[in-house]
Amino acid sequence: MATRMRQSLAEFERAFHEETHEDRVRRESLRRQATLRSQQRRIDQTHKSGTARFVVLVLVLIATAVIVTVAMFQTLYVVMG
Repeated sequence: MATRMRQSLAEFERAFHEETHEDRVRRESLRRQATLRSQQRRIDQTHKSGTARFVVLVLVLIATAVIVTVAMFQTLYVVMG
């Protein structure tokens, strides 16, 4: 009876250590996944803001070209007129 109890206690301890190890591995995996998701969100946000800045830059350049063209033709009209 005593050997059986020792054996079941040893099995219980082994199972406890295995469970603890699996829990540690699972927590580390979850931490890594959270870190990767955070990095991906940061990359996506940077890309999105970079795209928005590029669109604004293109619109400003087009607006500048239109304004300069209109001003040039108005000046030409005044000078020639």
